[in-house]
Amino acid sequence: MVRVIVAAADGSSLSNPGPAGWAWFVDGDRWAAGGWKHATNNKAELMAVLDLLRQTRDAGDDLLVLCDSQYVINALTKWMPGWKRKGWKKADGKPVLNVDLLAELDRELAGRRVTFEWVKGHAGHDLNEAADARARAAATAYQQGTAVDAGPGFSAAAPRTPAPEASAPPQPDLAPRLFEAAPHPEPAPEEHAVVALQRRWLSDAVRSDRAAADTLLHPRFVEHDARGRASGKGRTLASLAPLADPVTVEVEGVDELAPWVILLRWRARSPSAASLRSSVWVKHDDTWRLRFEQQTPAVR
Repeated sequence: MVRVIVAAADGSSLSNPGPAGWAWFVDGDRWAAGGWKHATNNKAELMAVLDLLRQTRDAGDDLLVLCDSQYVINALTKWMPGWKRKGWKKADGKPVLNVDLLAELDRELAGRRVTFEWVKGHAGHDLNEAADARARAAATAYQQGTAVDAGPGFSAAAPRTPAPEASAPPQPDLAPRLFEAAPHPEPAPEEHAVVALQRRWLSDAVRSDRAAADTLLHPRFVEHDARGRASGKGRTLASLAPLADPVTVEVEGVDELAPWVILLRWRARSPSAASLRSSVWVKHDDTWRLRFEQQTPAVR
């Protein structure tokens, strides 16, 4: 009879990058957690899977890993063979991020019967919520300089005790970070850098300096305004000027479409107008560049 170990693996980075924690969870008697003082969310997600693979190596069972990170699943099931063929380089020739963990994962996966399944984060999935709680608790411990609860680890002989909610570590100090648990897609490591660049693009300092603006735009930049009119990079730079009213960026979501492509969904709000916007940022010459932006009028 084929037996399957079902486990959730998750990571958390409080500032991304910042204090970070990882965890995997099978049941109340079989889970583990750890982390670092400073790391990205993606690194934590990968480490959770790596530690799970290491600790279940001798169990002799198939393994079903539940992840809410598309990055982890795609990296381990789709992208890694191509990266290896190119000497751990991406399609654009740039080095792959987290290559040390990915190489270890590649070795651990060899000869194993492992299946990955995506689950939506923060959506009430018992195992995912249990892993998430422990990962965030580990990240919080590193943030506050307190001891990390590393968990009991894996034992094939451990009794199965479901009900992860009852065994989740207490987290009374997480209330101020309420919105970190919002059901948004998994953020990329550079989330804050991209949001900051989007705000910079709207600033008077950049819109008054064509050279500064040029460094933010991809060579093939295209913009569709609220009326559906399209402008390329040349026309955009030629007509660039400070905005009539200050615009605030209210982030709706950050989606990693690939390690080098980020979709930023946001709401632009000023005293006189509001619009929904989608911005695509692409890694170009090791720098995030704005490749595409589209505006949709919104009710204020």
